[in-house]
Amino acid sequence: MLTGKIIIVTAPSGSGKTTLVHKLLAACPRLTFSISACTRSPRDGEIDGKDYHFLSTEKFEELIKEDAFVEWEMVYPGKYYGTLKSEVQRIWDENRSPLLDIDVQGAISVQKKYPDNSLSIFIQAPSLEVLQQRLEKRGTETPESLKERVEKARYEMSFSHEFNHIVINDDLETASATLNDIVLNYLEG
Repeated sequence: MLTGKIIIVTAPSGSGKTTLVHKLLAACPRLTFSISACTRSPRDGEIDGKDYHFLSTEKFEELIKEDAFVEWEMVYPGKYYGTLKSEVQRIWDENRSPLLDIDVQGAISVQKKYPDNSLSIFIQAPSLEVLQQRLEKRGTETPESLKERVEKARYEMSFSHEFNHIVINDDLETASATLNDIVLNYLEG
């Protein structure tokens, strides 16, 4: 496998990571979004092969046995997410850097696997209360799933010190500018 630089962006659900990642990709043409694989159902508007590679649990488990992932996690009970080696290699073959938008444990795993050529950034909401309000505004959570996501966020925030940088997403434009500066400095270095 060839190796190049890898950008890892992670955050608890509701931190604004996806919005920041889209802004980063628009500002930095040397990056290519690494499409993660998952076993959950697509949300409205999500497209297989663009937003995620939507796989059955059986297919995902088969790929785990084949060692086809850079990292994978069971993020929620019965819900697998992972980064395919073939996806990262595809981006390196294009002489670009993959941007991995992945969960916290997966991000730690990739960072350990590629310590010399990865940059990891943890996006954090200003508080758990703000994060909960953002999740409620989505309108996609049941009271039970909301509670589960907030508790998971509390747990994930305890790992923020494991990453190269922490960006607090209190103001979207400020957080976006900070994220862009961090990534561009790394890619140019």
